[in-house]
Parts: sequence; structure tokens; C-alpha cells
Amino acid sequence: MKTTSCDILIIGGGSIGLNAAFALLQRGRSVTLLDAHSIGQGSSSGNAGHIVPSHIVPLAAPGVVQTALRWALTDPARSPFGLSLHLSPAYLSWLLQFARSCTRANVKNGQEPLKALGLLSAQRYAEIISRENFACSYRQSGLLFLYQTPQAYQEGQAEAELLRQNGLPAEVLTAQETLQREPLARPGLAGGVHFTGDASLNPAEFLRLLKERVLSLGADLRENTPVSGFVIEKGTVLRVQTASEEFAPRLVILAAGAWSPRLGRQLGLNLPIQPARGYSLTAHSARLPAQALLLGERKVALTPFPEQGKLRITGRLEVGNMSTTPNPRWLKAIESAAREYLQLEEPLQVEETWAGLRPCTPTGLPLIGFAPGVKNLLLAAGHAMLGLSLGPGTGDLLARLAEGQSIPAPLRAFSPQ
Repeated sequence: MKTTSCDILIIGGGSIGLNAAFALLQRGRSVTLLDAHSIGQGSSSGNAGHIVPSHIVPLAAPGVVQTALRWALTDPARSPFGLSLHLSPAYLSWLLQFARSCTRANVKNGQEPLKALGLLSAQRYAEIISRENFACSYRQSGLLFLYQTPQAYQEGQAEAELLRQNGLPAEVLTAQETLQREPLARPGLAGGVHFTGDASLNPAEFLRLLKERVLSLGADLRENTPVSGFVIEKGTVLRVQTASEEFAPRLVILAAGAWSPRLGRQLGLNLPIQPARGYSLTAHSARLPAQALLLGERKVALTPFPEQGKLRITGRLEVGNMSTTPNPRWLKAIESAAREYLQLEEPLQVEETWAGLRPCTPTGLPLIGFAPGVKNLLLAAGHAMLGLSLGPGTGDLLARLAEGQSIPAPLRAFSPQ
């Protein structure tokens, strides 16, 4: 079998892998990237495309378990949350760890790191898209939350206050102000909150353009090339094996999303990551929202792509499900949820449906940094729903670590060590 020496080998060609490749190439490093399928067309390509430095509260937060159970028991047909029913030890262990992590202490510990990485990513997005002239429906018009009930509106106001305490912009809107801000909203809303520091884009277009740029900078991109094994000696990855070729890298970056735990086991690592399936549909529409939206009670996201005359609707979180086959029931449910809040066309001209996997850790914080016990292995996985949003910041952080540079204190919280 042929053996190819390389500088940095990245496993995974989604948002994290491509952003890491771009950041490293800009620093003069040589990059080889392997993906088991098509590069840039994985789980990040079909998501909402929201860039959200406002998301500083980790997935594991107080009340999450109780809320999920209430949805499952009282309104299972419309619940935005689901659990796979199987009894594997890794899955049960993850569920227990997640429940234990839903504390105020976990939220407090996660806020500053998520804020630092979110702001870094938002800054890097603006720089990359401006400098590279990427046409990807990038809009810095914020993320507008819509609320139907007074209780949810109050919770939204509390979140806005939390953001302001952390130095992030948030504007609380009355019902009338919300309708003025979003003309497609149905009358009768309780109000809204506008996180004006957020942005949105077409994720598939951004990743396609980033892939082309990475290729033009000299990266060796290998699609449909799954990793089959590793040769490790004295805590160092000597070779990464595929069906037809071996690679001998100086440094390996594992950024394979929800598939990272499978590869991690071959490296002697137990990565506490479970997949969480989400859905989206993309439709042609003559009437589009004025900005990116999130429907507070229903946890459904909407993003307009005005250049293409398209609307993307995204939702649902099914923990423990590795399938990427869309379930028509939940596609219908997220469209129905969107119609509760917005005056959409009837019927929507659906062009594409999608299901993708969000890799979730029990704490809600991603793992970014050198792996314990393996000297030349960097991990970058577990970003949950924020893989696209945190991609450029994660790529920048990985490049600094690969170069042996120091990193800001808040970002050290992501270390797998």
C-alpha cells in the first residue's frame, strides 16, 4: 500500500475541517483533508445558516430536561425535541452526564468561552466574506426571536438581559414593534427580541466557496475517502489508513462531527459525543422574512436567501439518532410551526429536504484542543447546533494550537485535556 507523507492531515470536510484547513493554509502550512463523503456537503450545509455570537448559553442548562419531558408527554406530535430509544451503555452514560450538567454552574462556566469563540467566529466570517468576495447571502441584520405567549416573551427578555450583562447587543420589542420589524409575522404575538449582533448566510454556498478557496491555496482534498484505521506508537499517530493509501502526518486534526467517536475509539479515546438529528426544508418563495428568525416556543429557525428567492426552515433535535434520512412527519411539523407565526405562501414550493447530525457533548461545550494521551492529535468536535456558527473561530484556534501559539484564557475551556 502506498504511503504518503504530509504535514497536517484533517479528517472531516465540514464547517470545522474546511475552516481549519483555510486558517492553516493562510499560515503557510500544508494540508491534506479526508472526508468519507463529499467535502462541504455534510451536516452544516443544510442547517439554518445562523451566525450567533448571542448563543452563549450551552445546550445543558437548568430546566432543559424537564421542558423536554413536558413536550414529549403533553404534545409529542409537535415536540421540537426527541430521544432515540436504545440501551447502549455509551448512550445511557451520555444521557446521565447531560442531566447532571444541566446546572447553573455549567451555564456560568460555558458563557465566557462560548462568547469568546462566538465573537471570534463572527469577526472571522466578516473578514473572510469581505476579503474573498464570497456571494453566499451573507446578511448582518441580526436574529429576531418571535414569541406567542407572555411566559415565553418574559423568558426572552431575561435572555436579552443576560446578553446585555455580557456586553452583547439585544433589543426587546413590543408586539407592535415586532410586527413593524417583521411584516410577515402574524398579528397576536406577545413580542420579540432582536439579537442585533448576529448574522446569517447560505451555509451550502459558503462551504462550497470555502472549499474552492482551500483548493486554490494548494490543499490536497480527498473526497469519498473514509479512514479505516490508525497506526499509533508511543502516543504518536504514525499513519492514518484508508482503503487504498496510508498517510504519514506530522499532525492530525479529527473533525468528523457526529462520526468522531467511532474514529476516536480506534485512537484509544472515549469521546462523549452523541448525534442529534435535525431537519430542514428549502423552498422557493416570493415572500420572504426581512431577516433571520427564531420561533421562541417552537424552536424553529427560518432564514431568507433573497438572492435566490428561497426560504429555509429548520428545526427538531433528536438525540441518539444516526440516520440522515429525513422523516416527512417532522418536515411537516416544522413547516406547520412556521405558519403559526408567519404568513407564508400556500403551498410552499419545496425544493430540498434535509436531515443532518449535530454532535453533542454532555456539557454543551465543544472539544477543541490536543487529545489526552496522543501527542500529535488535535480534536475539534462536539459543536452541537453551532458547528457552522463557530467554524471560523474554531479553525483559527486550531491553527494557533498547531503552531504552538498561546491562546486566550476563555478558549482554553474547550480543551479535551
